[in-house]
Amino acid sequence: MMDSYERNINYLRISVTDLCNLRCRYCMPEKGITKIQHDQILRLEEIYKLAKIFVSLGIKKIRITGGEPLIRKGIINLIENIGKLNKIKDFAMTTNGILLKKYAGNLKNAGLNRVNVSLDTLDQKKYYDVTRGGCLKDVLEGIEEARKVGLAPIKLNTVLISGFNDSEIESFVNLTKYEKIDVRFIELMPIGRTKNWSLDRFISNRIVLEKVKELKKIERKDVSSPAEYYKLPDGRGRVGLISPVSHKFCRNCNRVRLTADGKLKDCLLSDYEIDLKSALRNGGNLKKIIIDSINNKPKEHNLEKGEYVKRNMTAIGG
Repeated sequence: MMDSYERNINYLRISVTDLCNLRCRYCMPEKGITKIQHDQILRLEEIYKLAKIFVSLGIKKIRITGGEPLIRKGIINLIENIGKLNKIKDFAMTTNGILLKKYAGNLKNAGLNRVNVSLDTLDQKKYYDVTRGGCLKDVLEGIEEARKVGLAPIKLNTVLISGFNDSEIESFVNLTKYEKIDVRFIELMPIGRTKNWSLDRFISNRIVLEKVKELKKIERKDVSSPAEYYKLPDGRGRVGLISPVSHKFCRNCNRVRLTADGKLKDCLLSDYEIDLKSALRNGGNLKKIIIDSINNKPKEHNLEKGEYVKRNMTAIGG
């Protein structure tokens, strides 16, 4: 599908739940979220039906997200069904890794290609603090199990937080020296009710290059990827910088999002949404609605103008 700015929209991120087994400070308010009523969440068969429609319209890449997708009952069956759609070239999941050790083998057998794991610190105490109760050991064991079963390449998503993990940049980068793993530093985005917390702790990705001067930029194989990639000399893995705040990558954006409550979002950093759930349940022309929405996909976000998204990140999907 081509939008009005001649961007090829071929990537769909599907959030299967707004719930999570962690309470990360930049993602979810301290007291958690108000649980969406059960009938407002897309059923698994509805997610699959929508996925098929998107694939018929030209989607080639699907990523399953949450909240935490592995807490959704029946997730393996959904993965298996979507994995059978033969036009998908890349099928992945973003997870916090807490349950990955348990489910990695089943995910691989069901047809998932790879995983991205959210990991913001390598320090057990700091991990417990930023996630409000998470266990780092569970995540590390999950990453190892994913590696064993072949959910690769594994990518670690690390949100940079000033005064929290900027002292660990070199440690994260060094993970790529001997392991074929990508570490991607992501700028902290001011979203939802955690907006002010995030604004107070924002730090530009430029600090990574300032701290690790031996990193060398490498050629981008996929111009639609939001990450600029670098490598250490003789490093096996890569270091990615995703900079939505300090450096827009909107001109190459190829993605749309489907939220757990059935809203189509053409831009992560915009509050504009289309209600696909109602159209699906009431016999609407879903293909036309999706195509029209793609045609109206905005040229770019306006974070620099102070236009912040009201939805919490966990309600949008990672």
